[in-house]
Amino acid sequence: MKILQVSDVHSEDNSKFNRYLDENDIDLLIISGDITNFGPPEFAINFLNNIFLKEIPIIAIPGNCDNPESIEAIKRSNAIFAHNKVIFFKGIIIYSFGGSNPTPFNTPFEFSEEELYDNLKNLFNKSPLILDENDKRSFIEDNLRVLLTHAPPIDSEADKIENGAHVGSSSVNKIIKEFNPNLNLCGHIHEAESISKINDTIVVNPGMLKNNKGILIDINGLDIKVNIIEFN
Repeated sequence: MKILQVSDVHSEDNSKFNRYLDENDIDLLIISGDITNFGPPEFAINFLNNIFLKEIPIIAIPGNCDNPESIEAIKRSNAIFAHNKVIFFKGIIIYSFGGSNPTPFNTPFEFSEEELYDNLKNLFNKSPLILDENDKRSFIEDNLRVLLTHAPPIDSEADKIENGAHVGSSSVNKIIKEFNPNLNLCGHIHEAESISKINDTIVVNPGMLKNNKGILIDINGLDIKVNIIEFN
Protein backbone atom coordinates (compact mmCIF):
# COMPACT_ATOMS: atom_id res chain seq x y z
CA MET A 1 0.00 0.00 0.00
CA LYS A 2 1.23 3.47 -0.90
CA ILE A 3 0.38 6.40 1.35
CA LEU A 4 1.21 9.99 0.46
CA GLN A 5 1.47 12.52 3.28
CA VAL A 6 1.45 16.29 2.81
CA SER A 7 0.98 19.12 5.26
CA ASP A 8 0.59 22.86 5.67
CA VAL A 9 -1.31 23.70 2.51
CA HIS A 10 -2.20 27.15 3.86
CA SER A 11 -4.92 27.87 1.29
CA GLU A 12 -2.58 27.55 -1.69
CA ASP A 13 -3.41 25.09 -4.44
CA ASN A 14 -0.45 23.35 -6.07
CA SER A 15 -0.49 22.28 -9.71
CA LYS A 16 2.60 20.06 -9.34
CA PHE A 17 1.00 18.21 -6.44
CA ASN A 18 -2.22 17.74 -8.42
CA ARG A 19 -0.27 16.44 -11.41
CA TYR A 20 1.52 13.93 -9.18
CA LEU A 21 -1.84 12.63 -7.95
CA ASP A 22 -3.05 12.29 -11.54
CA GLU A 23 0.03 10.39 -12.69
CA ASN A 24 0.67 8.04 -9.74
CA ASP A 25 -1.26 5.32 -7.94
CA ILE A 26 -1.86 6.37 -4.34
CA ASP A 27 -3.96 4.26 -1.97
CA LEU A 28 -4.39 6.95 0.69
CA LEU A 29 -3.62 10.64 1.08
CA ILE A 30 -2.98 11.93 4.60
CA ILE A 31 -3.00 15.67 5.27
CA SER A 32 -1.54 16.58 8.64
CA GLY A 33 -3.09 19.98 9.20
CA ASP A 34 -3.19 23.64 8.19
CA ILE A 35 -5.27 23.06 5.10
CA THR A 36 -6.21 26.73 5.30
CA ASN A 37 -4.49 29.89 6.44
CA PHE A 38 -7.18 31.09 8.89
CA GLY A 39 -9.70 30.37 6.11
CA PRO A 40 -11.45 30.68 3.81
CA PRO A 41 -13.56 27.58 4.54
CA GLU A 42 -14.51 27.30 0.86
CA PHE A 43 -10.88 26.52 0.03
CA ALA A 44 -10.88 23.51 2.35
CA ILE A 45 -14.00 22.00 0.78
CA ASN A 46 -12.88 22.63 -2.79
CA PHE A 47 -9.31 21.43 -2.21
CA LEU A 48 -10.37 18.19 -0.53
CA ASN A 49 -13.30 17.38 -2.80
CA ASN A 50 -11.25 17.94 -5.95
CA ILE A 51 -8.75 15.35 -4.69
CA PHE A 52 -11.59 12.99 -3.77
CA LEU A 53 -12.80 13.19 -7.38
CA LYS A 54 -9.53 11.48 -8.33
CA GLU A 55 -10.82 8.47 -6.33
CA ILE A 56 -8.15 8.84 -3.67
CA PRO A 57 -9.30 8.36 -0.05
CA ILE A 58 -8.26 11.25 2.20
CA ILE A 59 -7.64 11.36 5.94
CA ALA A 60 -7.23 14.91 7.26
CA ILE A 61 -6.73 16.67 10.56
CA PRO A 62 -6.85 20.43 11.22
CA GLY A 63 -3.78 22.42 12.15
CA ASN A 64 -3.39 25.39 14.44
CA CYS A 65 -4.13 27.81 11.56
CA ASP A 66 -7.45 26.18 10.64
CA ASN A 67 -10.12 28.38 12.22
CA PRO A 68 -13.50 27.02 13.42
CA GLU A 69 -15.23 27.73 10.09
CA SER A 70 -12.49 25.90 8.20
CA ILE A 71 -12.67 22.95 10.58
CA GLU A 72 -16.40 22.68 9.95
CA ALA A 73 -15.68 22.80 6.21
CA ILE A 74 -13.21 19.91 6.51
CA LYS A 75 -15.91 17.94 8.34
CA ARG A 76 -18.39 18.63 5.50
CA SER A 77 -15.95 17.60 2.78
CA ASN A 78 -15.48 14.09 1.41
CA ALA A 79 -12.32 13.61 3.46
CA ILE A 80 -12.30 11.52 6.62
CA PHE A 81 -12.11 14.05 9.46
CA ALA A 82 -9.78 12.28 11.87
CA HIS A 83 -9.22 14.77 14.70
CA ASN A 84 -9.40 13.08 18.11
CA LYS A 85 -10.30 9.74 16.55
CA VAL A 86 -8.86 6.28 16.01
CA ILE A 87 -9.21 5.43 12.31
CA PHE A 88 -8.85 1.94 10.87
CA PHE A 89 -7.76 1.81 7.22
CA LYS A 90 -6.87 -1.49 5.54
CA GLY A 91 -5.12 -2.95 8.56
CA ILE A 92 -3.55 0.31 9.74
CA ILE A 93 -4.59 1.93 13.01
CA ILE A 94 -4.25 5.72 12.91
CA TYR A 95 -4.41 7.66 16.18
CA SER A 96 -5.14 11.24 15.17
CA PHE A 97 -5.10 14.61 16.89
CA GLY A 98 -4.86 18.00 15.19
CA GLY A 99 -3.99 21.48 16.35
CA SER A 100 -0.72 22.35 18.05
CA ASN A 101 0.93 23.02 21.36
CA PRO A 102 0.87 26.72 22.33
CA THR A 103 2.58 29.13 19.93
CA PRO A 104 3.62 32.79 20.36
CA PHE A 105 1.01 33.73 17.76
CA ASN A 106 -2.24 32.78 19.54
CA THR A 107 -3.54 30.82 16.55
CA PRO A 108 -7.11 29.45 16.47
CA PHE A 109 -6.54 25.76 17.25
CA GLU A 110 -4.01 25.35 20.04
CA PHE A 111 -3.97 23.06 23.07
CA SER A 112 -2.03 23.02 26.29
CA GLU A 113 0.54 20.26 26.61
CA GLU A 114 -1.65 18.67 29.28
CA GLU A 115 -4.64 18.63 26.91
CA LEU A 116 -2.55 17.14 24.12
CA TYR A 117 -1.16 14.41 26.34
CA ASP A 118 -4.49 13.47 27.93
CA ASN A 119 -6.31 13.30 24.60
CA LEU A 120 -3.59 11.32 22.84
CA LYS A 121 -3.24 8.89 25.73
CA ASN A 122 -7.00 8.36 25.70
CA LEU A 123 -6.88 7.50 22.00
CA PHE A 124 -4.24 4.83 22.53
CA ASN A 125 -5.97 3.41 25.60
CA LYS A 126 -9.40 3.13 24.02
CA SER A 127 -8.30 1.12 20.98
CA PRO A 128 -10.74 -1.72 20.40
CA LEU A 129 -9.70 -5.36 20.68
CA ILE A 130 -7.51 -4.69 23.73
CA LEU A 131 -9.08 -6.83 26.45
CA ASP A 132 -6.12 -7.87 28.56
CA GLU A 133 -2.34 -7.76 28.44
CA ASN A 134 -2.09 -10.78 26.10
CA ASP A 135 -4.60 -9.27 23.69
CA LYS A 136 -2.77 -5.94 23.93
CA ARG A 137 0.54 -7.56 23.04
CA SER A 138 -1.01 -9.33 20.04
CA PHE A 139 -2.73 -6.15 18.89
CA ILE A 140 0.54 -4.20 18.94
CA GLU A 141 2.53 -6.94 17.21
CA ASP A 142 -0.01 -7.62 14.46
CA ASN A 143 -1.06 -4.13 13.42
CA LEU A 144 0.75 -1.13 11.98
CA ARG A 145 0.12 1.82 14.30
CA VAL A 146 0.40 5.40 13.09
CA LEU A 147 0.31 8.53 15.24
CA LEU A 148 -1.04 11.39 13.12
CA THR A 149 -0.49 14.85 14.62
CA HIS A 150 -0.06 18.37 13.35
CA ALA A 151 2.42 19.18 16.11
CA PRO A 152 5.79 17.45 15.81
CA PRO A 153 7.49 15.92 18.84
CA ILE A 154 9.95 18.17 20.62
CA ASP A 155 13.67 17.43 20.34
CA SER A 156 13.42 15.82 16.91
CA GLU A 157 14.42 16.80 13.40
CA ALA A 158 10.74 17.46 12.71
CA ASP A 159 10.41 20.41 15.11
CA LYS A 160 13.59 22.36 14.44
CA ILE A 161 13.16 25.96 13.27
CA GLU A 162 15.70 27.97 11.26
CA ASN A 163 17.75 29.09 14.26
CA GLY A 164 18.08 25.49 15.48
CA ALA A 165 15.62 25.81 18.36
CA HIS A 166 13.19 22.97 19.04
CA VAL A 167 9.57 24.12 19.29
CA GLY A 168 7.59 20.89 19.09
CA SER A 169 5.32 19.24 21.60
CA SER A 170 6.66 17.56 24.70
CA SER A 171 3.39 15.61 24.90
CA VAL A 172 3.78 14.11 21.43
CA ASN A 173 7.33 13.10 22.32
CA LYS A 174 6.12 11.53 25.58
CA ILE A 175 3.31 9.62 23.83
CA ILE A 176 5.76 8.24 21.27
CA LYS A 177 8.04 6.97 24.03
CA GLU A 178 5.14 5.46 25.99
CA PHE A 179 3.26 3.74 23.16
CA ASN A 180 5.93 3.18 20.48
CA PRO A 181 3.84 3.64 17.32
CA ASN A 182 5.51 2.58 14.08
CA LEU A 183 5.13 6.03 12.55
CA ASN A 184 4.47 9.61 13.58
CA LEU A 185 3.20 11.73 10.70
CA CYS A 186 3.33 15.42 11.60
CA GLY A 187 3.78 18.89 10.12
CA HIS A 188 3.52 22.44 11.50
CA ILE A 189 7.19 23.45 11.17
CA HIS A 190 7.56 24.40 7.51
CA GLU A 191 11.36 24.30 7.36
CA ALA A 192 11.69 20.98 9.23
CA GLU A 193 11.15 18.62 6.30
CA SER A 194 12.71 15.43 7.62
CA ILE A 195 12.69 11.72 8.32
CA SER A 196 14.12 10.77 11.71
CA LYS A 197 13.51 8.44 14.65
CA ILE A 198 12.56 8.56 18.30
CA ASN A 199 13.46 5.13 19.64
CA ASP A 200 11.88 2.79 17.06
CA THR A 201 9.25 5.28 15.85
CA ILE A 202 9.84 6.84 12.43
CA VAL A 203 9.00 10.56 12.63
CA VAL A 204 8.27 12.36 9.36
CA ASN A 205 7.48 15.96 8.50
CA PRO A 206 6.93 16.81 4.81
CA GLY A 207 7.23 20.54 5.40
CA MET A 208 4.99 23.04 3.62
CA LEU A 209 3.19 21.91 0.46
CA LYS A 210 4.25 25.16 -1.24
CA ASN A 211 7.79 23.72 -1.25
CA ASN A 212 6.58 20.90 -3.54
CA LYS A 213 7.50 18.11 -1.14
CA GLY A 214 5.64 15.15 0.30
CA ILE A 215 6.33 11.91 2.13
CA LEU A 216 5.74 8.63 0.28
CA ILE A 217 5.18 5.68 2.60
CA ASP A 218 5.29 2.20 1.08
CA ILE A 219 3.80 -0.40 3.41
CA ASN A 220 4.00 -4.17 3.03
CA GLY A 221 2.67 -5.79 6.18
CA LEU A 222 4.77 -4.33 8.98
CA ASP A 223 7.58 -3.43 6.59
CA ILE A 224 7.73 0.35 6.05
CA LYS A 225 9.73 2.33 3.50
CA VAL A 226 9.61 6.11 3.85
CA ASN A 227 10.97 8.66 1.38
CA ILE A 228 10.77 12.40 0.82
CA ILE A 229 9.57 13.05 -2.73
CA GLU A 230 9.43 16.19 -4.85
CA PHE A 231 6.47 17.14 -7.01
CA ASN A 232 7.71 18.18 -10.46
